[in-house]
Amino acid sequence: MVVITLQRNKCIGCNYCVELAPEQFQMSKKDGKTVLLHAIEKKGFFTIKSFDESIFDTSVEAKKACPVKIIEVKRI
Repeated sequence: MVVITLQRNKCIGCNYCVELAPEQFQMSKKDGKTVLLHAIEKKGFFTIKSFDESIFDTSVEAKKACPVKIIEVKRI
């Protein structure tokens, strides 16, 4: 299982995550911050859990590219 977590309130809207993993992330037209698609929000953290292992590599690349380090990706 792949778990992706985003601290959206710290997002600066650089768009790297969307470019590298568009199937997980998109930019909000309302505030210019990234949105983790299909995520559940809890205390400012947006999380998805997926059995689709194919999203792992692109999500890790998005994590590495994030200048404010607000994306976590792990396998459990």
